[in-house]
Amino acid sequence: MTGDPRDGRIVVVGASLAGLRAAETLRDAGFTGALTVVGDEPHPPYDRPPLSKQVLLGDVPADSTGLPVRRDPDAEWRLGVAATGLDPLARRVLLADGESLPYDRLLIATGTRARPWPVPGEAALDGVFTLRTREDAAGLAARLAAGPQRVLVIGAGFTGSEIASACRKRGLEVTVAERGPAPLVGALGGTLSRLAALMHREHGVDLRCGVTVTALLGDGAGRFAGADLSDGSRVEADVCVVALGAVRNVEWLAESGLAAGPRGIACDAGCRAFTRYGIVTDDIFVAGDVSRFPHPLFGYQMISLEHWGNAVAQAEVAAHNMVSPGPLRRPHLSLPVFWSTQFGRNIKSVGVPTYSDHVVIAQGSLEAGRLAVVYGYRGRVTAAVTVDMAKSVDYYRHLIETAAPFPPPPGAADRALAADVPLPSDVPDPGELSHEPVVALTGHLPDRRLMVVQPPG
Repeated sequence: MTGDPRDGRIVVVGASLAGLRAAETLRDAGFTGALTVVGDEPHPPYDRPPLSKQVLLGDVPADSTGLPVRRDPDAEWRLGVAATGLDPLARRVLLADGESLPYDRLLIATGTRARPWPVPGEAALDGVFTLRTREDAAGLAARLAAGPQRVLVIGAGFTGSEIASACRKRGLEVTVAERGPAPLVGALGGTLSRLAALMHREHGVDLRCGVTVTALLGDGAGRFAGADLSDGSRVEADVCVVALGAVRNVEWLAESGLAAGPRGIACDAGCRAFTRYGIVTDDIFVAGDVSRFPHPLFGYQMISLEHWGNAVAQAEVAAHNMVSPGPLRRPHLSLPVFWSTQFGRNIKSVGVPTYSDHVVIAQGSLEAGRLAVVYGYRGRVTAAVTVDMAKSVDYYRHLIETAAPFPPPPGAADRALAADVPLPSDVPDPGELSHEPVVALTGHLPDRRLMVVQPPG
């Protein structure tokens, strides 16, 4: 594109958190051209974290989770229509209603959707839910409020664990089935997963680990009635929540030539998308859950990250770079941060826990259920996770940012660090789990799409 980067036509595909914050930042950065935001859901942007917490508890209705608008982005909103294709040569986004939108610059922020139960007939049983959208949360909350006899949750990642927590707070019987050895093990490793398992069981969850669900069962009238497990047991339940992780919304880009695959869309540190051959584009940008981006603190490996804070930070960087000449562009280098509340406890993480070979309990203890665990890789600090000790997170953030040696030195805010012997981090192969890590390293190569690319000719 030639001319003033603050003019022209920008299309944002994805009308959730990242899309909204990018649109606002574009205007804050001086963009005066035509701005169009496309979203496949019919609603204006809304907040998703409350869906598995306050909404399921009945504290707030699902339709009251709209995101605050920091400023009017003066955009044309095309809601309830999905993008179905991209023609990067003609610079047009193809829509499900048959129209196409021309652009000078494009931001892809299509995020993820819930991974469905793989057997369509079983997934269609009345009482089987996933949890991603406002409609999902409203339907599940209504069913929980009706007082089912038992809820089966398939998958013990963060979403599955938060759902189980909400069920128990409502006084409902709940069974959790997890293929891996413990809840949250894929995200936090073996040490903290033991505490997670204890939290489930102390709060009355029927936790089944090391098993898979082999079939969802109906009652003959189209209603969910239970499930068979791989250990030969059967769980009788009248509600099932499938919490098997997320699918990145990249299928519409299959013919686009971009490096888009199951792990997301590869981009550089400035949020510019790569082609499938590893060539950086200059008019297509990526932000939010659908992105894969390199980070210097983690060996320049590509990171996939599903969380609120990253969506905001990356959207703001992408928007800034879309309207800035090359020398004024900036990198997206913020540390991954995510949090969860479950069973009355607050879990907060900074860095990449899966990028580790050892951990040390730096504060507190597993027995007390209040602690800080520091993760290291090849002798330097790479992550930290706190349980009911969130005020310590900033201290550990500094250690990660400065590549401090592992085990970490004394100096935490509320007491000296413990001199515990480091333990193996016990991060399992993701293939052993029912859920996926919230933040994952996906390798060095931006064009790694987990499929064969045939060169032209």
